[in-house]
Amino acid sequence: MTWHRLAIGIPLLLLAVVALAVVAFEPLAKFGAGLPPEEALVVERVTVGADGIVARIRGDGRDPVQIAQVQVDGAYWTFRQTPAGPLHRLATAQITVPYPWVAGETHHMRFVTSTGATFEYTIDVARTSPDADAATLFNLALLGLFVGVVPVALGMMTLPVLRRMGSEGIVFALALTIGLLAFLLVDTLSEGLELATDAASAFQADVAVWMAAALTFLGLTAISRRSNLPAGGAALATWLAIGIGFHNFGEGLSIGVALSFGNAALGSLLIVGFTVHNLTEGVAIVAPVTRRKVSLAMLAGWAAIAGLPAVAGAWIGAFTFVPHWGAVFFGIAAGAILQVMIEVGRTIWSMRGAGHENTPAGTAFAGFGAGVLVMYATAFLVQV
Repeated sequence: MTWHRLAIGIPLLLLAVVALAVVAFEPLAKFGAGLPPEEALVVERVTVGADGIVARIRGDGRDPVQIAQVQVDGAYWTFRQTPAGPLHRLATAQITVPYPWVAGETHHMRFVTSTGATFEYTIDVARTSPDADAATLFNLALLGLFVGVVPVALGMMTLPVLRRMGSEGIVFALALTIGLLAFLLVDTLSEGLELATDAASAFQADVAVWMAAALTFLGLTAISRRSNLPAGGAALATWLAIGIGFHNFGEGLSIGVALSFGNAALGSLLIVGFTVHNLTEGVAIVAPVTRRKVSLAMLAGWAAIAGLPAVAGAWIGAFTFVPHWGAVFFGIAAGAILQVMIEVGRTIWSMRGAGHENTPAGTAFAGFGAGVLVMYATAFLVQV
């Protein structure tokens, strides 16, 4: 057994020695001599308030970036950088500019480095960003409840109607669920990839979205198979609530980010749209238990699992959101949603194998199409 461990450890040790040698001797350093510095800068977040304009920036190039000057609307302004000094790759700093911004106006910023390179950012509509006080946290929590828990709970109230359906109706409802989730999957991936374009290139956020989705899908699938949970029933409803909860966290992020940028009109539109949009998610959660007995506590638990993440998302989006973490989270949400789609498909297949072989395939296709169309139609309310 000792020899086997050595056989595994020796290659790893040699790999570490080679990596250290490359770092210590820098064999490629002379090939970069005489080349201009490679500077890159990403503006991750900009807020406005009583102190002026506050920007969170991150170094994204091979060489350190030293901010020498800051322009706002074509004029140079004094600024304060915290921490001071050059920004190395992936290092972050906060730039505070005491600029008398005007509410509702557009402001253009330009960061000038010590080598003369410039990086620009535009504040489309300047509005006061919310403060992280108790009242703001409470209001954001209420918004999260209205967007997440309330519509999901209202959608779950369709359970008595679903119980009156026959086997063909249940297949339609489950296929409808797959259609809803299919739309959420595409929407979640597109949101993650869009955020990846705003992140520092060193993070390779677009790749991270796909990796997070794949790892989450494989991990949840392994847990599901290892647990030997039966297809359908309360277990599937719980998986559905978890997957939808991941997605609703992303919706909370969107609302929090809109409000942090002072865009209350956009935030209100997102709230109304997501509330209508999420009514169908409650229907999806209770579809697998139409032939099972469930308690009020179980229904409340599923509503909380699916809806409460919107509260956490709103808090994080309003105060601490950065693009690369948002992109990774949307990847995780996509993987969770895909895994739930597979579980719902298993349930439909098990029903056909349990004496319902005569259920027309057209019913399943009709349910899937109806689910996609419903989500597409309600999505118009959140297009901005």
